[in-house]
Amino acid sequence: MGKRKRILKIIFIVIFTVLILLLAVYVNHRLRLNAEAGLRLPLGQMVEVDGSNMSVYVEGTGETTLVFMSGGGTCSPILDFKSLYSLLSDKYRIAVVEKFGYGFSDVVDKDRDIDSILEDTRAALAAAGSNAPYVLCPHSMSGLEALYWAQKYPDEVSAIIGLDMAVPEYYDSMNINMPLMRAAGWAAHIGITRLIPGISDSDAIQHGTLSENEKEIYRAVFFSRTATVTMLNETERVKENAEKVSGMGAPQLPMLLFISDGSGGTGFDKETWRKIPIRYLSQVEGGEYIELDCPHYVHDYEYKAISERIIAFLLAR
Repeated sequence: MGKRKRILKIIFIVIFTVLILLLAVYVNHRLRLNAEAGLRLPLGQMVEVDGSNMSVYVEGTGETTLVFMSGGGTCSPILDFKSLYSLLSDKYRIAVVEKFGYGFSDVVDKDRDIDSILEDTRAALAAAGSNAPYVLCPHSMSGLEALYWAQKYPDEVSAIIGLDMAVPEYYDSMNINMPLMRAAGWAAHIGITRLIPGISDSDAIQHGTLSENEKEIYRAVFFSRTATVTMLNETERVKENAEKVSGMGAPQLPMLLFISDGSGGTGFDKETWRKIPIRYLSQVEGGEYIELDCPHYVHDYEYKAISERIIAFLLAR
């Protein structure tokens, strides 16, 4: 009996110690978030959509509006795309929509079916004073939204320029571990991510053209917008969303896809990652693609080359 008591005592001490450490991590996280509040002042407009606030950044005054749409889990879309759109805003009007749960937009716990996501984006752009038709520039998961937009509202989309964007077939074999992702969300909420050196140094920070101040803003946003409940709800519905987009067929409009080598967290090997969007594009009359020897966040690596090809593509239309 004495041995059992000693074991229980040890277990109690371990649990108590872990709880104290987690409390300390959480308190530190909250204090740091408060200290970083000045870095998290919105960079663009805050517009009301469905009773909550969404962030929309607008730059440039051209007649054609390029709408940049972020991939799943990209914590700061405005800064993530900056290296690329800063090379285009002298010729085009740039709009970056930060979905709920991303960047400076509110975190909301609601369903993220493809229709809800699209209607939020359309409403945010309208509230920010943007008018269709748009040239959509989606990265990764937002490719589904862009394709659906062109399917559902063809008069509102004049072209799609995919920045290593997702197409429905990717999700047929993709294994999404939601329990692990929700655990990551809990760890981010508690502040455990702050204990991991360099975790906030995104591709945009390491390879883009952000200033030192913009890098600090990006890091501050990272610690408040990583694996949010909105992002997790979006990921939970992504296979269903992909199936719906797939069922509507490939939209017929000018389409240019920049395709990476699949590295940087896609979970696919190079050959598979490239052949899937090329196969999809074969259904689009006059569709074009360009293969890039860089990781998934192509706009943070090959921004100069991409900007030049975008300008040539749009001038040729």
